[in-house]
Amino acid sequence: MASISHSPAAFVGTSASDLLRSSSNGINGVPLRTLGRAQLGGTTRRRDFGVVAKIKKTKKHEYPWPDNADSNVKGGVLYHLSHFKPLKDKPKPVTLDFELPLVSLEKKIIDVRKMANETGLDFSDQIISLENKYQQALKDLYTRLTPIQRVNIARHPNRPTFLDHVFSITEKFVELHGDRCGYDDPAIVTGIGTIDGRRYMFMGHQKGRNTKENIKRNFGMPTPHGYRKALRMMYYADHHNFPIVTFIDTPGAFADLKSEELGQGESIAHNLRTMFGLKVPIVSIVIGEGGSGGALAIGCANKLIMLENAVFYVASPEASAAILWKTSKASPKAAEMLKITATELCRLQIADSVIPEPLGGAHADPSWTSQQIKNAINESMDELLKMDTQELLKHRMLKHRKIGGFQEGIPVEPKKKINMKKREEPIRKTSDLNIEDEVKKLMQQRLNAKESSMEAPEAGLNEIIEKLKREVDHEFSEAVKAIGLNDRLVKLREEFSAVNLQDQLMHPALKDKIEKLKNEFDQGLSAAPNYESLKSKLDMLKELSKSKILAEKSNKAAALKREINKKFAEVLDRPDIKEKYRALKDEIENSGVTFQDLDDGMKEKIVKVKNEIELELADAIKSLGLDIEVVKPKAKELSEQTPFDVKVKIEELNEEINGEIENVIKSTDLRDKIELLKLEVAKAGKTPDVASKKRIAALEQQIKRGLAEALDSSNLKEKHEELKAEISKTIESSGGLDGSLKEQYPREDGPTYDEPREEGSTYDEPRVKMNVGTNHTSA
Repeated sequence: MASISHSPAAFVGTSASDLLRSSSNGINGVPLRTLGRAQLGGTTRRRDFGVVAKIKKTKKHEYPWPDNADSNVKGGVLYHLSHFKPLKDKPKPVTLDFELPLVSLEKKIIDVRKMANETGLDFSDQIISLENKYQQALKDLYTRLTPIQRVNIARHPNRPTFLDHVFSITEKFVELHGDRCGYDDPAIVTGIGTIDGRRYMFMGHQKGRNTKENIKRNFGMPTPHGYRKALRMMYYADHHNFPIVTFIDTPGAFADLKSEELGQGESIAHNLRTMFGLKVPIVSIVIGEGGSGGALAIGCANKLIMLENAVFYVASPEASAAILWKTSKASPKAAEMLKITATELCRLQIADSVIPEPLGGAHADPSWTSQQIKNAINESMDELLKMDTQELLKHRMLKHRKIGGFQEGIPVEPKKKINMKKREEPIRKTSDLNIEDEVKKLMQQRLNAKESSMEAPEAGLNEIIEKLKREVDHEFSEAVKAIGLNDRLVKLREEFSAVNLQDQLMHPALKDKIEKLKNEFDQGLSAAPNYESLKSKLDMLKELSKSKILAEKSNKAAALKREINKKFAEVLDRPDIKEKYRALKDEIENSGVTFQDLDDGMKEKIVKVKNEIELELADAIKSLGLDIEVVKPKAKELSEQTPFDVKVKIEELNEEINGEIENVIKSTDLRDKIELLKLEVAKAGKTPDVASKKRIAALEQQIKRGLAEALDSSNLKEKHEELKAEISKTIESSGGLDGSLKEQYPREDGPTYDEPREEGSTYDEPRVKMNVGTNHTSA
């Protein structure tokens, strides 16, 4: 075969890839196989020719579908398409600042368990005791969280994310990607899933569970592509009649330059407008933090539900503090003033309901929290799916229209807009002289009104009483601080608040603490520097309060008098009463004798008519809700006929009896029995069962028996009998109260027309009453 020579210049500027692509035709029509064996330059020496090509290695694409895919996996076989998989490593525990007191208890529990394992000794009692203390401390901590503490819980790194909840509550879930504009934002996840056989469109903000995922998810801050993806799924759900469930958990929309160039504000506004026109039910659930427009872009729903420790705000507490107080350290104050917690937002009618969380937050028991979310979704959707389209749209519109409602016509005090970072100033004390002048002026006005028969000004009295109350409270606070009891008072207030929150009866130990603190305060009050000022203001407050009570009683008595006179006039103006009175008057005049010379029959008629009229008047008084006490016109008061020395003896005996009863209660176990009786009454409530009634009756009998035995052992009974005999002798010597209690209209044969006997006489056998509850009295 003839050799074909080619010039080396033919290979200049030719790459290896070009050579490979032309391997079928060769270079300039010469096959590569021939080139390798060709003798170049016409020489007879054979030379091997080779071509080396380097191919760049690229990273293999990681598809989420595994090689051995399980077709029976929860969520369906398409679950394998999701990049969201369970973490291989358990997340590291994160302790928040306010949870540090719990760490020491937890460490003690671990140490005791370790010691038990090493030594083989039984420390179960100590472990149970420490665990109970830990649970109680955890409960006390999480039942009194501040707003900034709830913000920290909502941002907890281990808090369950949107996909954690979705995969936990759905039977099947398929994630849908892309905004159909060339981008898929991982910060917003959308997909179709089923709950109890009902199909929903899910969409929500997705945070990462670790640093790597957070970087991929952009820390849950969506770009315009994410909101446009959510918008596409909203249209999809509206077209196929899928109810929409959104999960909100974002610090806010991503605010970088690129996002603004791509129309961040426009995409959020477009979502807001579209959500108000969707014809399917929408439920939004705030599972973490809901920040500003980034949360609202998927939050315009028929129902807004929040987890217990979730927050929803227009600006974060740190940003608000930096704007208002020029420092982010004021974030606790800002969080409290912004009203961003679930309970506050429910009170403002922004959120519709609150989903409870376990103690320690949602991350303490994610599956339980997910189940509560599932129940809330089912309950809300059951309600919304009963509405037709127009009713659903109106419901959504009215929910948002009522936010921020206000009432017109209420005067608002103008506030200064300048220098918003105000210095914390102490409460300015009102001058004692000014208070005294105001009190004197008010008392003079009331005196002048009384002399001129005008109505005293009540508004000014109430205002000055409230002012004095504030001043007295401030003086008491200053006195407590001066004496050094402020810390103990704060602790007692916390304990008392905890008892009130749990609706429990106050424990005797707490009651003793309060009494002890009160006694110490009373003893040291005179040494306080503001004692004179406090005493003066207290005296003024007592005087004004007494004046107010007397004025209220006087007004009430005057109103009652008017009502009684009105009723009396109505009774006396009745035709039948007038007719009886006129007939009796005519009969007396026709008899031609004076009143003293009337016979017994006429006197009986007079008494009969008098009694009839009195009964009618008594019925009229009873119709006003008043009780009748019989008053004899000729009877003298017992106290007027009782000598002064007997009155003194009565008072002394009463004081001695009361003192003896107090001593008996303090020196015996009766005090504990009384407290136990109060507890039983409180537990029994208004409708006690048979067992509770028996226990209460038994305790009452024991208390009665103890008091009776103590009183019988003393000489009080003899003193009482002696005093009773002396009083009886006094009454007999005075003629039985002028004889009027025994007879009113004596007849010749002895009987009387009116011999009333008053029940509950002043000198009946003594009775000791002890109020132990609302409807229980031990006598």
